Amino acid sequence: MDNNTPNSRTARRHQAEAEQKTSRKHKKTPKKKKGLIKTIFKTIVIIGLLFLVAGGGLFAYYASTAPELDESLLKDPLSSNVVDAEGNVIYQPGTEKREFVPYDEIPKELEAAILATEDARFYKHHGIDFWRLGGAIIANFRSGFGSQGASTLTQQVIKNSFLKNEKTLKRKAQEAWLAFKLERNYSKEEIFEMYFNKVLMSGNKYGFGTGSEYFFGKEPSELGLPEMAMLAGMPQSPNAYNPFKHPERAQKRRDIVLKLMNQHGKITKDEMENAKSVPVMAALLPEDQREKTTGTKYQAYIDTVMDELQKAGYKDILAEGVTIQTALKPDAQLSVEKALADASNFESDTIQAGMTVVDTKTGEIVAVGGGRNYKLFNHNYASDQKRQPGSSIKPILDYGPAIEYLNWSTGQTIVDEKTKGINANNVDGRFKGPITMRHAVYESRNIPAIKTFNEVGTNNAKEFANSLGLPIKKLNPSDAIGGGGNDFSTLQMAGAFAAFGNEGIYNAPHAVKKIILRDGKTEINLSPDPVSAMKDSTAYMVTDMLRDVMTKPNGTGSKANIPGMDIAGKTGTTNYTTKEKQDNNIKNESVPDSWFAGYTTDYTIAVWGGHEKRKEPIVGFPGGRDMPKVLFRQVMSDITSGNNPKKFKKPSSVEEATIVAGSQPLQLATNSTPSNLKQDELFVRGTLPERTYVEPEPEEEVTELEAPTDLRAEYDADNQEIDLSWNHKEPDSDDFDGDVSFAVSVSVDGGVSQSLTETNDDSFTFGNVEPGHTYTFSVIAKAGSLVSSPASTTLMIQATEEEPEESPDDQDQGDSDQDNGDDDQNDGSNNGDNNGNNNNGNNNNNNNNNNNNNNNNGNNGNNGNNNGNNGNNSGNNGNGSDGNNSEDNGDGNGDDGSGDVSSTPPKKSSSNTASSTKPSATKPEEPTVTDDK
Repeated sequence: MDNNTPNSRTARRHQAEAEQKTSRKHKKTPKKKKGLIKTIFKTIVIIGLLFLVAGGGLFAYYASTAPELDESLLKDPLSSNVVDAEGNVIYQPGTEKREFVPYDEIPKELEAAILATEDARFYKHHGIDFWRLGGAIIANFRSGFGSQGASTLTQQVIKNSFLKNEKTLKRKAQEAWLAFKLERNYSKEEIFEMYFNKVLMSGNKYGFGTGSEYFFGKEPSELGLPEMAMLAGMPQSPNAYNPFKHPERAQKRRDIVLKLMNQHGKITKDEMENAKSVPVMAALLPEDQREKTTGTKYQAYIDTVMDELQKAGYKDILAEGVTIQTALKPDAQLSVEKALADASNFESDTIQAGMTVVDTKTGEIVAVGGGRNYKLFNHNYASDQKRQPGSSIKPILDYGPAIEYLNWSTGQTIVDEKTKGINANNVDGRFKGPITMRHAVYESRNIPAIKTFNEVGTNNAKEFANSLGLPIKKLNPSDAIGGGGNDFSTLQMAGAFAAFGNEGIYNAPHAVKKIILRDGKTEINLSPDPVSAMKDSTAYMVTDMLRDVMTKPNGTGSKANIPGMDIAGKTGTTNYTTKEKQDNNIKNESVPDSWFAGYTTDYTIAVWGGHEKRKEPIVGFPGGRDMPKVLFRQVMSDITSGNNPKKFKKPSSVEEATIVAGSQPLQLATNSTPSNLKQDELFVRGTLPERTYVEPEPEEEVTELEAPTDLRAEYDADNQEIDLSWNHKEPDSDDFDGDVSFAVSVSVDGGVSQSLTETNDDSFTFGNVEPGHTYTFSVIAKAGSLVSSPASTTLMIQATEEEPEESPDDQDQGDSDQDNGDDDQNDGSNNGDNNGNNNNGNNNNNNNNNNNNNNNNGNNGNNGNNNGNNGNNSGNNGNGSDGNNSEDNGDGNGDDGSGDVSSTPPKKSSSNTASSTKPSATKPEEPTVTDDK
């Protein structure tokens, strides 16, 4: 028995109870877990409090450095300066007239539209809407930072009045603090009045009162619900929602405002739907009544600057007294405006043009042509107008990628031929067979372009275009020639082409270089970083081919060329579909768009021509389809005057070699290559073909014997004979030796052919001719083993018939013959009857008479319309002439002659004219000869 075991029952019970208590204590491990969670929670709370204290301290610091509320700044924005490349002020936004509207004159419905859009809880918060802030945070977590803002209307007033337009914690903290202070010092009505009169509406227009006058020519109190909703939606993106420039965008934004007003109970559903049904353009001021901005220079360029600032997120900065440094070169801008103002450059008053001029090396926009008679903040044809680029896209989607990714030479052979699966044609409707890529480029052949695009592939083509700043949607073969679903502006095309002239370096086109803030020291750089878009070999080889577009006799851009200047460029034209032509009554030769993009080492210019509405066509060449080329030449000549650009420099990555043009695979030429096949072309270094030209062995000359020609048969009625004669050309071959003989045979009435003779002469007389039969003669040339194909002719000798003698009154008059000789036997057998001017040509015999043999006795004309006007052509009108598509109008009385009729035989071996040697309408006893073919 264990000594530790208790002796009594009670002692044992106490021991068991003690052991159970000890066991329960050891099993309480969850207490430890619960303590750990509690510790973590306490730690988080402490860290949160520390962050809160630190955040509060940082907020207090930022708030203490915030500027003081200045009532003068709350009322009117500061004017900013826009300067050109040399620092000269060209525009001062904020100095124009402003329409101030006091709060009690603001229509309640307009206030409701603004608050529903910008700050629905404006009258419930104290400068910061924490409810809206929480919603914005959740939205940003869901959709990404910046997807939704939380600024109240009060905060917007502060931002527009005192703070820089930047997304920093400091600015947000100061904005919140100043908004809280603003709410303590001013009433809600006063704050709303500040916003209403201060907010940017578009361009240099500030305040809803100014916007109402500018867009509608009305006071705010005169506006209808659709107009109020449109204005209320504009501050979010003033230039983008400008209804003069972008009516479709403005209407979509207006409809969103109307929907918000309905959601917040400001208008009924019926009011919303009725307002939506009104086109946004319906109430806008007509163009001829809009505010004139003649005092503002360089309006298209200023417009481009404003758009650029807005896209960069600086739409409100012009109210902060800043300086906008641009790349404008006034001389270039004036040259563009001069060219667009010259009516002689255009085919009509309605046709339009857009133009962008960029610095080839930097991408800086130095001049903009927004259109003819351009007005500030109107539709800008240089940047807003996007159209199909036509063939001007070929270097970007086809040939550039072929060099970049496939290492093609400029001499790459492409077969220009009708190809299965390619539903396109060349502009001239012809195919040239194997040609070089260079040839395909400067003649702008469509089939080779599509074939090249198919070889490159859509992924490579898209990547290449994207690297040049062209946003590409889905690609298909029609995009290879610029007729697909991708539209571009002159601004985009100028930027893309500039990279070819800049050794493959792409700089996004930009008008604004930097923003200098009020302190004169702090700068915001807006110049984009350069991007290597392609190899320098690709850029130079494309450029070299585009040089030929300008200089080759068949080059499509010759009218844009400037002699003595190193220029490269590409034309482009788009087309209508058959349905578009039918629906809009458009002629076949009319087109919707015409393009030209060209460059030197200094400047790149892209020009578009057409109408705002695509269905309005370009109808001619001088002032229509050629207009972009003419504008390019005129502007490029002006801006480079006295300073000829440097030539494009061939990089070391490119080598030149002489090829055999059209060879497949490509071969290098040798001394034995015929000169007409030699062509100098460019290669990416290291890609020269290994095979060289091998002179083909001469083909064995095959000597052929030509058939006799000009076989003629003339019937001698007196002697009842047929005289045959023919011509023959002997072979030139040195292998030929011996005389040529001629085998003559005849078939009577379609019977078996009978041999008549074999002679060395070129004539033969066949006797014993019987009238009433048809004679077919055949002549074959022979020389040793050589035999020619036969030459043949057929004569039908009519039997003698008695015919009544006609009186002069029964004869046809010259003006009455309009039947074109379509009767079965009316192929000249009316000798005498129709020997006046009975010759309106085209004697088409239905009975295989093929009357091309001028057997009309009288005027013997091929399609010669010898019209005897007012002529009484009686009798036998003799000595007619061969009228080859001529029209002899006889205005007097026809000759009453009875002379002999002469005929001229056609020069074909298979045809012959035979006629009676003594034709006379008064000798019925003589047989009449017809030509039966």
